[in-house]
Amino acid sequence: MSHLHVPDGVLPNWIVLASWIITISILALCVLRVRRTHMLRKIPLIGIISAIMVACMMLPIIPFAYHLNLSVVAGIMLGPSLAFIAVFIVDIIIAMFGHGGITVVGLNTIVVGAEAVIGYYLFQIAMAMLKKHSIAWSSGIATVLSLMLSTSLLLGFLYISQVDVQILFEADKERVSTTSFEEKEVSTAEHSSSINVPKFAKVALILLSLGWILEGVITALVIRYVSGVRPDLLLPDAVK
Repeated sequence: MSHLHVPDGVLPNWIVLASWIITISILALCVLRVRRTHMLRKIPLIGIISAIMVACMMLPIIPFAYHLNLSVVAGIMLGPSLAFIAVFIVDIIIAMFGHGGITVVGLNTIVVGAEAVIGYYLFQIAMAMLKKHSIAWSSGIATVLSLMLSTSLLLGFLYISQVDVQILFEADKERVSTTSFEEKEVSTAEHSSSINVPKFAKVALILLSLGWILEGVITALVIRYVSGVRPDLLLPDAVK
């Protein structure tokens, strides 16, 4: 996973506001771009892919506590603009299920949307470099690289926000805890000093790399299957 599962009130207000402004601006550009696209065929596909993404994000893979995003699948099948719109829809839906707060939707849309957009372009580059002999390898490589970049983007947001990463892990637990308000204040104060973000980033990247490989394999299998049975569902550049 490459997005934050934290409730409202944890991240600084300025980064929440900035991420929402950026997300809304990108969405506006995406809507302007897709107005020139034939949408009758794409709208059902957006719904199907969004539903699959929601299901995957709500089902953690034990014992890694990792869940699939399938954002690169969305990017390859929908294109950058429609995929970003689909990611926003998915993040809104999963936030309503308690999968992170509403205020974090903007930041999560940027990060997961970046996966879809970067994954689409990396897929096109990989297809050209591999002479289009292996759509599975191209989609798998694009997925691993895009997840690596989007996770780095997320860690960058955490670094500039100066939030204590320990609070991110304990936020959900404190939200449902029966401890008193004073006890929560003491708990938060104990973690007020910032944890070494570079050290945290190294650990996170090592652990999440297993998830990137897993998602890369699954994405490769999905795209290869779709290209075999319904190549018309992929973008023209992916099947030429």
